[in-house]
Amino acid sequence: MLREKKENKGFVNRFLDFIEVGGNKLPHPVTLFFLFCVAIILISGIAQKMGVSVTYEVLNKTTKTFEETTVEVRSLMTEDGVRYIFNSMISNFTGFAPLGTVLVGIIGIGVCEGSGLMSALIKKIVMSTHHKAITAVVVFAGVMSNIASDAGYVVLVPLGAVIFLSFGRHPLAGLAAAFAGVSGGFSANLLLGTTDPLLGGITTEAARLLQHGYFVDATANYYFMFVSTFLITILGTFVTEKIIEPRLGEYHGEAEIDMTSISESEKKGLKGALITMIIFVVVMAFCIVPENGVFRENGSLKAWTSTGLITSMMLFFLLPGIVYGYIAKTIKNDKDVAKLISDSLASMGGYMAIVFTASQFIAYFGYTNLGTVIAVKGAATLKVIGFTGLPLIVCFIILTGFINLFMGSASAKWAIMAPIFVPMLMQLGYTPEFTQLAYRIGDSTTNIISPLMSYFAMAVAFMQKYKKDGGMGTLISLMLPYSICFMIGWIILMVIWFWLGLPIGPNVHIHM
Repeated sequence: MLREKKENKGFVNRFLDFIEVGGNKLPHPVTLFFLFCVAIILISGIAQKMGVSVTYEVLNKTTKTFEETTVEVRSLMTEDGVRYIFNSMISNFTGFAPLGTVLVGIIGIGVCEGSGLMSALIKKIVMSTHHKAITAVVVFAGVMSNIASDAGYVVLVPLGAVIFLSFGRHPLAGLAAAFAGVSGGFSANLLLGTTDPLLGGITTEAARLLQHGYFVDATANYYFMFVSTFLITILGTFVTEKIIEPRLGEYHGEAEIDMTSISESEKKGLKGALITMIIFVVVMAFCIVPENGVFRENGSLKAWTSTGLITSMMLFFLLPGIVYGYIAKTIKNDKDVAKLISDSLASMGGYMAIVFTASQFIAYFGYTNLGTVIAVKGAATLKVIGFTGLPLIVCFIILTGFINLFMGSASAKWAIMAPIFVPMLMQLGYTPEFTQLAYRIGDSTTNIISPLMSYFAMAVAFMQKYKKDGGMGTLISLMLPYSICFMIGWIILMVIWFWLGLPIGPNVHIHM
């Protein structure tokens, strides 16, 4: 019977099982990242001895022009390299951006969950949402969360697992759906995010290498990315329900959600929490919306959106959680609040262990310049192939996705690739905005399978709450179908858009 079931497995499931089993036979992620560090040390030493270097155009932030620069591989096997390894270890760990983001965010979520507010809220969602729509809601919420900087990673990824568990579905499917929306659909949105003006500025300077005075607006890709939001939601829902959940089967783990009816004390607590949330949102609006709002520096919200937003999200969950707890009698005094915070931080011990070695690996990768070398060499290779038209654009998307596995920062990659591809495709008749659009497709789709992505370690840690023996192989096998489907689907959408000649943004077209 077991043999017949095994033989009936489709190719996709057999392939994903192979990836999971093979990946999980690897050492623990902590050990694996340590071995990656050793490999980077050795590779950097060999590459420097061979004189590996690249020359490319880089943006001078002072003059706003691109200047030619040469980057050589820096060895970690030299005296300077050894000193860097020892002297930077602490700062690599404490300065790892997602570490503070996750720990601060988990304080609010931990109190919200420990007080019972999260459970009561989930019950309310389950009772008011049709079970057939919940997958699409989770993926869509993940895509839209990109407006809130990194908050989606901290809030929605674990919440997706809890929501699915409350519906009697496998929590890892919910985690995967949320992670796919937040990270795989990174560029899509119904609204503009912080990435739009950031990439637009780099594209503007690259375009001016050929056409002085050219300007790329933040809305350059808006129409395409607006439609892409629905595409990613549909594809994410399809992959979750047709590939991921059937493969995972039923969940038999220890985690569970109490789905009894909402009690009177819970109802009162929810009302109190709702009032608290409304008051908090109103106060935040007064700090954000007015031109002289307290969170605005010289009229800009850049500082708040980059760092202060996570603190705001923490308070958004923390304050209602405390109010709910006092009303529902699950919190009696300040000691209970402190214990909930302590317990939530203690639960992140596994994540912090992974981050320690992962942060060293990512720092070493940046120090040695290996990521830059891979990006420039890959771009140069594609340039000399001689493709034109759609084959060139498709290859460019695939190359970007490949480079993204080694170089996580979207802006850093684009700063390297834009001076090469924007002028090259302008000469072939394509607008800088269209080149930027193609880049964003490739950059988003492989985020969820890249160990170099800042929040990959966090996703592994959350996953292990429901599958204690799960490792990087488990997560990659979960996310690979999303990555492949998102890339194929996005490319097809881009091709259709190309053939129809539709504008990709307000007054922005594909061809010059």
